[in-house]
Amino acid sequence: MPSVVKEELAKLANQLPDRATWDDVMYEVYVRQKIEEGLTAAEEGRVLTHEEVKRRVTSNKGVIKNGR
Repeated sequence: MPSVVKEELAKLANQLPDRATWDDVMYEVYVRQKIEEGLTAAEEGRVLTHEEVKRRVTSNKGVIKNGR
């Protein structure tokens, strides 16, 4: 039985444009991996509420703006 990863990679390869580069492939794999990680985190309850995200962004505005 083929692995799910190989099957998904084959589908991805077939969806890429004919002139796709290795960078295009790596980007698509990276995005797919991050989406899967996020979905797994959500299923496991490792998420933040909207209010918590707003609080963190607000409290870090100076840090983000100054790059420190």
